[in-house]
Amino acid sequence: MRPEILFPLFAPVETISGVGPKVAQNLSKLGASRIIDLLFMVPNSIIDRRARPGVANAIDDSIATFEVEVEQHIPSPRKGLPYKVRTREASGWLTLTWFHVREDWLLSQLPIGETRIVSGKVERFSGELQMLHPDYILPTERAGEMPSLEPVYPMTAGLASKTLLKAITTSIKRAPELSEWNSKSLMIEREWPSWNEAMQQLHNPQTPLKVGERDPTRIRLAYDELLSKQLALALVRKKRMSLGGFSQNSTGQLIEKVIDNAPFTPTNDQMKVYGEIAEDMQLPEQMSRLLQGDVGSGKTFVAALACAHALEAGRQSAIMAPTEILARQHGKSLSSLLAPAGIRVEVLTGRDKSAKRKDILQRLKSGEIDVICGTHALFQEAVEYQKLGLVVIDEQHRFGVSNRLQLLAKGLRPDLLVMTATPIPRTLTLAAFGDMELSQIREKPAGRLPITTRAMPLQRTPEVIAGLQRIIKNGGRAYWVCPLVEESDKSDLAAAEQRFEDLSKIFGAQVGLVHGRMKAKEKQQVTEEFQNGAIKLLVATTVVEVGVDAPDATVMVIEHAERFGLSQLHQLRGRVGRSDKPSSCILLYLDPLGKTAKQRLEIMRQTEDGFEIAEKDAVLRGFGDLLGVQQSGQLRTRFADLAIDGELLEIARTQARMEVEADPELIGGRSEALKTLLYLFEQDQALLLLGSG
Repeated sequence: MRPEILFPLFAPVETISGVGPKVAQNLSKLGASRIIDLLFMVPNSIIDRRARPGVANAIDDSIATFEVEVEQHIPSPRKGLPYKVRTREASGWLTLTWFHVREDWLLSQLPIGETRIVSGKVERFSGELQMLHPDYILPTERAGEMPSLEPVYPMTAGLASKTLLKAITTSIKRAPELSEWNSKSLMIEREWPSWNEAMQQLHNPQTPLKVGERDPTRIRLAYDELLSKQLALALVRKKRMSLGGFSQNSTGQLIEKVIDNAPFTPTNDQMKVYGEIAEDMQLPEQMSRLLQGDVGSGKTFVAALACAHALEAGRQSAIMAPTEILARQHGKSLSSLLAPAGIRVEVLTGRDKSAKRKDILQRLKSGEIDVICGTHALFQEAVEYQKLGLVVIDEQHRFGVSNRLQLLAKGLRPDLLVMTATPIPRTLTLAAFGDMELSQIREKPAGRLPITTRAMPLQRTPEVIAGLQRIIKNGGRAYWVCPLVEESDKSDLAAAEQRFEDLSKIFGAQVGLVHGRMKAKEKQQVTEEFQNGAIKLLVATTVVEVGVDAPDATVMVIEHAERFGLSQLHQLRGRVGRSDKPSSCILLYLDPLGKTAKQRLEIMRQTEDGFEIAEKDAVLRGFGDLLGVQQSGQLRTRFADLAIDGELLEIARTQARMEVEADPELIGGRSEALKTLLYLFEQDQALLLLGSG
């Protein structure tokens, strides 16, 4: 139950005087349907109204405040021209100007002969200082109503800034005094205000801040937010560990057979990571590990070793992939790696018809299948396992913590391995996967050659096509990825179809087309033809980013590369360079390039290290969209900025783990304050775990 002290904060905005249905509707467009949303609305910037330079010293395009005497009203001589009010100040004249304004209102606000305080942006026009549409006009006795430092909030059409400000002011009055959840030493060291003071200062700032700048108030609130999320993850982790699991012990015989029969020598990183996984699997608690490995680093081989380990312990493995193409590819790769050890691999997807499906399900239940590969259908109710011991999720970095919990309920607490070829910066890893242990494969398999990456303007497309003709004539294969068009899938598809038509005129039947709207069977057929060499040039949308694996392909052409993010360009480039043949990636761009696009293409030319690219990508476009979507709510932040809050996140993680180690059930002296924090930032789902089995 949410603590009673927080009830006022979670009341709807309609409970504020003056907020009717229409205002409430406009506030909801800003994401504010409750008092807490208004309280947590962070100002975009702060207007400093303290400058009183006098007319003679006023600076153009600055915000200034003046005490003036009203001299004359000059109504608009005709439609379209401004209404002017001439005012005088000790050092000169100031003209106040309006377009589309009611004269009677202005006469009431600025009576001739009266003194008024006016504040707004000033500029010189024909040698005279002007203020267009002043922000404030107040009698001198009401000067205190104008804030010296005024927060500026996001706005939406139909909502007046004064209405929003009034609603926020009311919300601040409802902010209760809360027990402190942060340590005294941290509060003193960082000079942080209490939570209630922080709320007051956020909306009534005492010092001006530039855009992006933060004071101790904002840093404290960012820490609170990060701590709430890390505390939730720590509770999830502790609960999982307390439930226990199964010690999956292995003699190593099957693993040795897999290693001895592999078509390559495993890298040191692969063996090190398998060692970490084996250690976890042997513990009497559930493994939850994230394996990050760059494109082509050999994560599938590590997964094969983990599957062999599970089988030696008498348990089955399930490998879940995001697409049918990738599921079938995993089935094929794992079959060839595991067959020498007598391990039986099967694939189950939505394409399997009733008789075949029934047969697979029966063999899975009876234990005749050791490893099953498929999409999320592997965890539907109808699918039963004899003894599921290992769940491997590939490329599903979009899964949130709650999804992971649901997934693991399918077996009797199986070990979990999540794999991603999208290198994720450490800060983001902690934020999204703080409940998991981390393994990384940074070493490329032996014999892999660097990929030559070149950026070329689109005008040179004919040269690229001529180069492809030479490569294909010599038996080579290539990808041609068509532009990403933000607006719709149809536009992406139209671009791919047009390019396919153009290239078919040159290469004939050697060109294939694959895109996301094709039926799974058609996609599978085209990709298989490309893999076996019947198709030499594969035109595709970004569907090839994950799943189309043709080691003999040596050229990747990315059209309109300026439209792609860094990580996506890196993923696409990783489709080539998967053999011992020299490979190249050509980034075709439209001139002129914007600053960020130019930086992206330059980084692509400089490095192939996916981890370095991920860090630079985070700097270029922030963390918000780095995983494609907002980690099921886990990454949506109001105060914290993951691009700059790495240090805060590390401290929050340490504090969260210490709190949970000291008081796993949150029943001790600090528990009420910590629970309040979880409810305040809506991370209370973790508290449900404390009472569940």
